[in-house]
Amino acid sequence: MDQSLNKTRAFLAIAMLGCGVVAISLGNVASAQGEQPASAKAGESVAPIRALLISGGCCHDYPRQGIIISKGLAQRARIQVDVVEEGDGKKDHQVSKYNEANWADGYDVIIHNECFGDVKDEAFIRKILKAHMEGKPAIFIHCSMHSYRNAGDIADGWRELIGVTSRRHESARPENVVNIMPQHPVMKGFPEKWTTPNGELYVIEKVWPNCTPLATAFGPQTKAEHPVIWVNTLGKTKVFGTTLGHHNETMLSEEWLGVVTRGVLWTVDKLQENGQPVSGYEGSGIAPIELPGLKPIPEKSLPTTR
Repeated sequence: MDQSLNKTRAFLAIAMLGCGVVAISLGNVASAQGEQPASAKAGESVAPIRALLISGGCCHDYPRQGIIISKGLAQRARIQVDVVEEGDGKKDHQVSKYNEANWADGYDVIIHNECFGDVKDEAFIRKILKAHMEGKPAIFIHCSMHSYRNAGDIADGWRELIGVTSRRHESARPENVVNIMPQHPVMKGFPEKWTTPNGELYVIEKVWPNCTPLATAFGPQTKAEHPVIWVNTLGKTKVFGTTLGHHNETMLSEEWLGVVTRGVLWTVDKLQENGQPVSGYEGSGIAPIELPGLKPIPEKSLPTTR
């Protein structure tokens, strides 16, 4: 068994035993990665995928990003997003949702778009990790990579779950993204090369053993290629991550919303090999997203076909 996975489980064992929870062996649970996604039967209506978006903290336009993510995903797949936004620009805020018992219950997937780099409470971070280590799928966006980075050893449990380690970023500029895994269903429909409207390239110091990079971008300051889109598995938990998404303009693009939607579908086993949702999980239809103080995507930039 991978030594780093044992280390992450050890981080959680203390908290789980303290709560009277018996730790299960993730190594004995078959991964769902090889299973075929189930489609709805003819005439059968399906419940939407329920996603919880944890948002807030430092350095980003979280009120508008919550709108972009919730509306953008619902347009492209049958995904209902509930938003918890807290922090008011603070780096050390502890999101109240995480302190609820069984905080992730009732949701199929958790979307992390938070920026709390100065939260150092290890017991608090174990509460977050516990739900994911028990199998709750996760999406990690941009500054969630830098959250909890000053929390000592437990920070490596967070990073192993995400799939990459990052502590800093290069200067803001458009990023030249290269699709290095076009055969992967998450990357179906993503262009071979894409220059983001704007960007903030995160420096990736480590790719963890079970992480599969799907797209990269070259950093002129570090003179190295860095993963910017990936998938990860840890035990039975499926994870999608991207460092792209600092600017609203990037999030509003079809490239970004499309790949994040497919990432969500992949983590909950509702993505076909062709990159489309399984039957019954189609979205409401792509349309411009209007935001306070920001112009919507021009109609001409939207795809004419799915």
